[in-house]
Parts: sequence; C-alpha cells; structure tokens
Amino acid sequence: MQKVRKAIFPVAGLGTRFLPATKAIPKEMLPIVDRPLIQYAVDEAREAGIEQMIFVTGRGKGAIEDHFDIAFELEKTMGERGRDLSVLTSTRLAPGNCAYVRQQEPLGLGHAIWCARDIVGDEPFAIFLPDEFMVGAPGCMKQMMDVYDRIGGNIISVLEVPHEQVSSYGVIAPGASDGTVTQVRALVEKPKIADAPSNLIVSGRYILQPDVMRILERQEKGAGGEIQLTDAMAQMIGNQPFNAVTFDGRRFDCGSHLGYVEANVAIALDRPHLGDALTKSLRQMLTGR
Repeated sequence: MQKVRKAIFPVAGLGTRFLPATKAIPKEMLPIVDRPLIQYAVDEAREAGIEQMIFVTGRGKGAIEDHFDIAFELEKTMGERGRDLSVLTSTRLAPGNCAYVRQQEPLGLGHAIWCARDIVGDEPFAIFLPDEFMVGAPGCMKQMMDVYDRIGGNIISVLEVPHEQVSSYGVIAPGASDGTVTQVRALVEKPKIADAPSNLIVSGRYILQPDVMRILERQEKGAGGEIQLTDAMAQMIGNQPFNAVTFDGRRFDCGSHLGYVEANVAIALDRPHLGDALTKSLRQMLTGR
C-alpha cells in the first residue's frame, strides 16, 4: 500500500456565480474572514501528511501561484517595521512542494484531474475541491487518511443531507458499514429524489488509485457533455476496494452565496477576538436591539 504524498487542487473554474468579484480574482482566493479558500484546503492537506500540492489552473489564476510564493517586498517592509511575519508562514510552498499545470479548456472535473496525470505518476493521490469548505478537528482529509492507512483502496468523503436535497449532488449506493466507513456499491450523479439510493452525498474530498487516470484518458463525456470524475470512479467500483468516510465536521458550500456567507459567519464566531462582538452585532441586526 503506497503512501499518499500528492494532492490535486482543480482551480481552473471561472467562478461566474460570484461575478463581478471574480472578474479579476480567482474564486479560490475569496477570503473566509482573513484567509483565502485555497489556503484552508492546503492547510487541510498538510495536516493529513500531503507533501506535494498540484494546482490545475487556467487563465487569470496567477494570484494563486503568487499567494504561495515568497512576497519579498512585503516581508522586507514588514520586517523593517517590526511586524509579525508568522502570519505569512503558511502561505509559502517551496518549489519542490508545489506544481502548476494548465487546463486549457473547461471540459469537466474529470478532465481537470487528468491534466495532472504526468505529475501524479503511478501513485495514489488526493483531490480537494476548495469551494467545498470542510471544518473539523481533525480535518476531513486527515480523517480519510487515517482510514486509508488501515484499509487502502479508494476513499471518498460523504455527508448525510435531507433526502429532498440529494438531486443536487453525487450520491452513493451504500453497502456494509463499520463505524464511519461505508462500502460504496455505486455512484449516482444528481439522481431524482425518488431514485436516490441513499442520502449520503459525495463532499469534495477523494483518495484515488492511479488507475482512475487510465479511465479518464479515454475522454468519455458524461452529464453536461463534460468528462466527469464520478463516471470514472463508478467504473472502478467492483474492481477495486471503494469506501466512503462520513465526515465528522461541518461543510459549507462556498460555491453558493449563502454557503459562502455562512462560512464567514461560522469561522468568525469561532475566533476568540471576533466571536463575542459578532454575536452581539448579529443579535442587534436580527432583533433591532
């Protein structure tokens, strides 16, 4: 069983739901309080023991690369003024610990993952969807990695949602369960409510064996005329171990306006220097007192 050393961050999307904010700024750079979404995802990867971050980018995404670089002028100025530089420590990725590859056409999530095939090589790898903002202790990927270290194979994160919401997500058909681990018998993308095999939705974190790249290279199009990662994973079920881990934590869909605002409020409430003041402010706004 090979160690999972690499993670792919597909960040080539246009972020049109958040225009005009995302006209010149990648949606992954939108802040949750004071850190961009992509920073939270990278920190989660580091906690899980990931060594190399692979960013699948597109045109106009240079801010992500700049964010994880050394900002010489900024750091020099802050140092001369006696400012604390530790706030920037987590934003630095050494050249050997990160790689950037372009997805030149928006052909789907599966295509974005396939674009990183040469960097991944013949190793298992993790995938993070940064706008699926996962908050937990330990983090979602660490919870998954602990399971992977025991049983190996392919692992995805899932969450329970109200049954009436399943048609908006990828849903698993569950098999046997052992605690938070559930065998995956099938994957269904955005099923009708009546046809959904469960209320366990796929929630933006994956550990996959490299065999998925050989399926994706066929460039087979699925829903929406795009190359779907879900379709490729579905072909692996039955041929390789495939399990789901129910995440013990909170998820915020930061691809939507409501989820993004909720994430900012939730994280701010957890901050010692903001929580009490924000609680008072929200109470005043809601009650008028």
